[in-house]
Amino acid sequence: MSINLHAVLWPIHDWPTMREQWRRAEEMGFAGGWVYDHLAWRGHTPWDDAYASLTAAATVTERMRLGTLVTSPNFRTPVPTASAIRTIDRFSRGRLTIGIGAGGDSPTSDGLVLGREWTPKERADRFAEYVAHLDALLGGTRVSLTGDHWTAAEAPVGAGLVQQPRPPFWIAAGGPRGVRLAAHYGQGWVANPSSDDPLGEVRRQVGLLEDACENAGRDAAEMPRLLLTGFTEEPWLASVDAFEEFAGTYAALGITDIAIHWPRPDSDWDTDPKVFEAIATSVIG
Repeated sequence: MSINLHAVLWPIHDWPTMREQWRRAEEMGFAGGWVYDHLAWRGHTPWDDAYASLTAAATVTERMRLGTLVTSPNFRTPVPTASAIRTIDRFSRGRLTIGIGAGGDSPTSDGLVLGREWTPKERADRFAEYVAHLDALLGGTRVSLTGDHWTAAEAPVGAGLVQQPRPPFWIAAGGPRGVRLAAHYGQGWVANPSSDDPLGEVRRQVGLLEDACENAGRDAAEMPRLLLTGFTEEPWLASVDAFEEFAGTYAALGITDIAIHWPRPDSDWDTDPKVFEAIATSVIG
């Protein structure tokens, strides 16, 4: 089994605590450290800004990649988002990965913060335009765009990026249209199964991704595939043996990367820190 292990950190603590967690995550050898991009999440507040958190993390880490899991258009517009991406890419010396998703509709997070509800089609249309605008803004020094949701006039965002032609996009998507977006714009793909049959769900989605890559003239085997854990009944952190069996099962489906949550007391992610570290040691080596 060959799996890259990532950590999801919670931007809910004061900076001295978060600073030590970021440092510890890198010491443990995680391939990436990620934060959820929300104003609040499931009612939890304060929830610190993901981009500000990653900028701070960039100053206390050296090797680990940093990313959003995931940026969404629920409250971020393309131009300032692209500017923030450029800044963190520079601060981190080219270690930034941008996870991007369509955004949910939960009122306890930020799904309705702009004051309106979106139909599934509207949300998908907005998502496609958001990804396309970010791609264009980060690819040029002065970019003008007109869309159904956003515009830009001579936006000077793309200059100065460390990663060329831009930081990688890892697109979170499960349906046919979303995986086509990943095949067209993405350098990675994110799966977040939540059904009663997560293995079947991921198997189906991987098939969609491979078909979409083939139709786009891309080799799907070259695209990292990140599995976000913690939202199903699977024993993802019950023990080292349970995790290794779990990871091996998903690796057989084509998953290359797995993200696990930093232990968070008094929550659904309340895991024994010793088991968490033992899993990291086992998988990372």
